[in-house]
Order: sequence, then C-alpha cells, then structure tokens
Amino acid sequence: MQVSLRMPTLQLPVLLCSLSLLPTAPLSPAASVALQPHFAAPALLSPTARLAACVYMEEDLEFGDVDELFKTAPKLKDECVIQENLETFIHKICELTPQLVCITSGGTSVPLERNCVRFLQNFSSGNRGAVSTEYFLQAGYAVIFLYKRNSIQPYSRRVLECFKPNDSSSVQDRIELIKCAVQLHHEAIIQGKLLEVSYETIIEYLQLLCLIARSMNCLEKRAMFYLAAAVADFYVPWDVMDVHKIQSGAGPITIQLALVPKMIKALRKQWAPSAFCVSFKLETDPTILVKKAKDALHKYNVHAVVANELTTRDEMVIVVTNEGDKTIKKDLDVEMKLVQFLKEKHREFIEGK
Repeated sequence: MQVSLRMPTLQLPVLLCSLSLLPTAPLSPAASVALQPHFAAPALLSPTARLAACVYMEEDLEFGDVDELFKTAPKLKDECVIQENLETFIHKICELTPQLVCITSGGTSVPLERNCVRFLQNFSSGNRGAVSTEYFLQAGYAVIFLYKRNSIQPYSRRVLECFKPNDSSSVQDRIELIKCAVQLHHEAIIQGKLLEVSYETIIEYLQLLCLIARSMNCLEKRAMFYLAAAVADFYVPWDVMDVHKIQSGAGPITIQLALVPKMIKALRKQWAPSAFCVSFKLETDPTILVKKAKDALHKYNVHAVVANELTTRDEMVIVVTNEGDKTIKKDLDVEMKLVQFLKEKHREFIEGK
C-alpha cells in the first residue's frame, strides 16, 4: 500500500521526505518521480534513521506558507474561548506587571490520519520550558505557557523528585515539597500571572502560537517569545490526510511529508513584529552548533538564539546574540542563569540600548 500526498506547486524547489515503515526498502516510483528534476533519489532508505531525504536549499528559501496551512487545516477547537481568555489575561497584565513572556514547551506530534492512531513526534519532555517558566515568574514576568499535553508542567519537577529511588528525605518532607509545588502553581494562576494553553499536534501549535502572538502584539516591546518547544519540520497536510486508520494488511507504505512553514518569520514580520524573540537551536554535532545558531539569528531576525548540544544541554547552553556569544553553565540548573541573562537583554531592548 502506498500513500501519495499531493504537494503544492512552488517555483522554488521543495524538500520532500520519504518515510518507510520497513528497515530498508527502495523508494517507490512515485517518490522517485516526485524528487525530480532537482534531486537524485537514493536507492535505499537508511536502516538507522529509516528516513531518506533529498534536500535542495537556498539561503532565503521560504519553507511553505503559513496562511495556506491555516486555510486547509481544521478549525481550532474552542478558539473563541481561548481568544477571550487571552484578552482577559493580557488586559490584567497591563495593570499587574510590565512584561509578558510566551513560553512554548514540549514536543509536537504529526498525525498520519484524521482520526489519528498513528503519528510521528518530535519528542521533548518540556523540562526546559517548565523550569524557565518558574524563573520568569520569579523575575516578575507574567507567563503564557503554551505546552504539549502530558509534558512537564511548571513546579511539577519538585513532585517528580519526590519519587526518585535515591531520595533519602522522609515521607513527611516529600509531602511538604509536593504541597509547596502545588501551592506555587495555584498562586501563579489565581494571581493572574500564569495562563496555560495546551496543544497536541503541530497544526494546533501553529494556530495557537499565531493567536497568542496577535493578542500580545499590543504590548509591543514589553512582549517576549521564548520558543523552547521542539517543533516538527515535516507534516501531513490535512486536505490529503487519510480519514481513518491506515491499514497494515496491504503491506509497507511510503508517505511524502510536506515542510512545516517557518513560523518564526511570520511571528517576526506579521504576528508580533515589535516583540523580543528568543529561539532555540538543538544539534548533535558540537562543531556546527554555534554556526547554525548564528545563521538562524540573522535569517529569522530574532534577538537571541539559545544553542543546545544534545548530550550537554542540561549542563550548558550558548546564547548567540548580535553582541556576541554567552556561555551559560549549570549552577543549580541552566535555566536560572539563562532567564537572568535574557531578562537583562529584554530590559536593554525595551530601553533601546
């Protein structure tokens, strides 16, 4: 069985990615044709990644169109309620605190069917975003926490620590720790300093980020975006997605994935152009990490890029800005110093320094 997805016609080369459910398999004739004339399709899929991609990129290549994605996607569930909650929250923020940060956190899933059983996922526990939320609240910010359902929540790490097998604290101490975590979380919400908005799929993530950014645009320079979520690069467009579960009885399938539009460009140019924007770059090769972060800084016109290397991301990060690079190493954790540094950068941005 083969699933062939119709791709939009573009003048610029489009990256197509063929995903096989077998360890090794030749590319289908349809996939080979789709990759022409710009690409020479490989004969076999990688047995390790199970993913063969033929890529043609230019420096200013636009990866898909956000408006086109929104046009074909299903309507966001409870959009009116979410919009009303955002407006109420932001109105209160203008009275309570000078700055607001939208923190995105967790992975994103890519459904393969409309009635989804199977999906691809960019995994992230959400720890970076959740812990950063705690420190931004301590620093006097209000926070809109846009998170993947079932990822780590602000203050929940304290609860999880109580269940570590090597924890020598008493049961009563653990109970007190849990009570403290729940109380801090509850107070932040009740005081109007924390608004939590959840998503599941890549499409929901983009729809909600657009809604939040447009709502925050009125704050201009006082708004910050801290984009720590692990956003998928590929997706299955809704208008070509199977309605029901893809059946395995017909044998292996080949699926073509479209590129997810680069929402940072839309955020910086259209949704909230005056806001302070921090993006994240994760790599597994430390020799290219800083260069990739600098490329992203200039390409997307953000104010800072937090560069993480996979194996050391909990020990240190490198923050790349137009003023230079800042290495931040773990103290109690990495996020405390990271938030302090970004708070200062945001202050300078507001003051026009």
